[in-house]
Amino acid sequence: MNKTKSIDQALEYIKDGMTIAVGGFLGVGTPEKLIDAVIAKGVKDITLICNDTAFPDKGVGKWVVNKNVSKVIVSHIGTNPETGRQMNSKELIVDLVPQGTLAERVRAAGAGLGGVLTPTGIGTVIEEGKQKINVDGKDYLLELPLKADVALIKGSIVDKKGNIYYNKSTRNFNTLMATAAETVIVEAEKLVEIGEIDPSDVMTPSIFVNVIVE
Repeated sequence: MNKTKSIDQALEYIKDGMTIAVGGFLGVGTPEKLIDAVIAKGVKDITLICNDTAFPDKGVGKWVVNKNVSKVIVSHIGTNPETGRQMNSKELIVDLVPQGTLAERVRAAGAGLGGVLTPTGIGTVIEEGKQKINVDGKDYLLELPLKADVALIKGSIVDKKGNIYYNKSTRNFNTLMATAAETVIVEAEKLVEIGEIDPSDVMTPSIFVNVIVE
């Protein structure tokens, strides 16, 4: 099966109203070409799962500026003033999740778990509306899995089967997002033949990848 497609072909998987997970941390490791292509297509009403909303002119921050998103599920928004402005003016729903909890909720979706128990948020606004479970005398919050319709990730080196190597910190949330979506689209910085990536360097196995965009 040939997974390599053009950006236009990859965009056929992305529709209005979808939940989309995007790899990256402050834009590092974010698939910028795919981000721009979604803007050009005019996809609307996206629910975005990402670590943060980057900057107004970088990464998923451009989606916020262009109002492609209606809701973001992120750990912080401090580097993108437009996200805060839209949140305060009720133009955008912002669901702030502690960073470790966010990562675990995505991981839980990828692992097929029903959720994770964490003490993070007990006694704060984070616990509002959530189920508490007591284990050995200690309270935990039940945090539910976060799964997406589509994940957009970026690989430093990708082979034609879809095995991915990430360079240094670009790995961040990409490996998690790649496990927790129905369709995974990877933007390859460098596309190589099958076998050119040492098996010990594969960080996301090809089984998770549906589409490769060079």
